[in-house]
Amino acid sequence: MSSVDLFQEWLTSHSARTEAALDVLLDSAQTNPLRLHEAMRYAAQGGGKRIRPLLVYAAGQLSDDQSTSKKNALDAAAVAIECIHAYSLVHDDMPCMDDDDLRRGRPTVHKAYDEATALLVGDALQTRAFEILANANCGADVRLAMISALASASGSRGMAGGQAIDLESVGKKLDLAGLKQMHAMKTGALLSCAVQLGGIAAQLNATEMARLQDYSQALGLAFQIVDDVLDVTADSQTLGKTAGKDAINDKPTYVTLMGLDYAQKTAQELQETAIASLDSFGSKAQALKDLAFLVVNRGK
Repeated sequence: MSSVDLFQEWLTSHSARTEAALDVLLDSAQTNPLRLHEAMRYAAQGGGKRIRPLLVYAAGQLSDDQSTSKKNALDAAAVAIECIHAYSLVHDDMPCMDDDDLRRGRPTVHKAYDEATALLVGDALQTRAFEILANANCGADVRLAMISALASASGSRGMAGGQAIDLESVGKKLDLAGLKQMHAMKTGALLSCAVQLGGIAAQLNATEMARLQDYSQALGLAFQIVDDVLDVTADSQTLGKTAGKDAINDKPTYVTLMGLDYAQKTAQELQETAIASLDSFGSKAQALKDLAFLVVNRGK
């Protein structure tokens, strides 16, 4: 079997694992209040590439430990970070933020339901993420480390803070350093956390975690640069969301600041940096390397 076929097989099996874990760990749509729980599942199970859960599982493979405890920790981490990601998208799409009607090829939550429900969906998905980690069937030290990592990545010094900078920057000119900081917080922090959560669940040592940090920081920036590129080069059907929103909203991006060619070249260089940082892990890191390639080449 070719390396491409092996990765596709891995992708299929771990995507299915993510969906199964989401189905089990999210509250049933028959749980009261019914409308809220139905909308939560609509937001979290409505498709998407599942890059963050896949990064959790790929980083978790760096350990030879295949115990039930580790598998439980990885499933909890995968679902928790997808809940945080889904909540961020629900809030990001609301009229007070980016005001978008389309997400993952479907009406956004505030369009499919209403604005008040969308607000509550985001709130409830965020708290559910930490409840899932707190109740994970693994060691208390692992649970605590995962909760701390996810809280840091999603809060005011991470994703939420990056979103605040993004909103404050509409119509303004950011320099390259400012743009990198915004991307590192808004998108990079949660992607980096996904890799970190996998490493925590696998109980990697400090040196191994540092290598994962190098990988995830390069990957997180590459991911957002590719998003900037796709916003101007892809259509709404391909993106699953409204194309050209950054230009419409006069937002600073790598493309508007540095040009399309520079953005594409930088994303490619970051992919190479991310992959090179994994050399010491050998074949155990193949899924992480393949995911880096997938992230940078999506849309092609």
